[in-house]
Amino acid sequence: MSVTVELLKPVLALVCWTLVMWLWMYATRIPAMQKANIDPDLARHPGTYGDKLPANVRSVADNYNHLHEQPTIFYALMFFAALTGGEGHFMVLAAWIYVGLRVLHSFVQILQPKVVLRFAVFALASITLIVMAVREVLRIFV
Repeated sequence: MSVTVELLKPVLALVCWTLVMWLWMYATRIPAMQKANIDPDLARHPGTYGDKLPANVRSVADNYNHLHEQPTIFYALMFFAALTGGEGHFMVLAAWIYVGLRVLHSFVQILQPKVVLRFAVFALASITLIVMAVREVLRIFV
């Protein structure tokens, strides 16, 4: 396979992980809503009945939403690198590290109530993304 494909494999992996989180969210949220007798039509606004759902159920939904925030920068950066010749072993490795940290972040957010630990994993992923972006800026402009 080409290096470009290798560079985009982490993108596919994070997309798939986001879909796993979507399944996990509904596998926990629907039963929790049924148990709390929450009418889905009355809960159409985000946070309407959040206080009636267990923290672990809310954490899964929060994580699913988080996977649509910062990772959008990752997706754009990876496609930019792939389209402009930014592939290479460093970028591929950094991309897999980023994806691994985002998956770890999901588990920490859902299974571990310690915000400091979750923040540490998030910060490591953010630093990885920053390093990748700076590398691309240097490659293109310097």
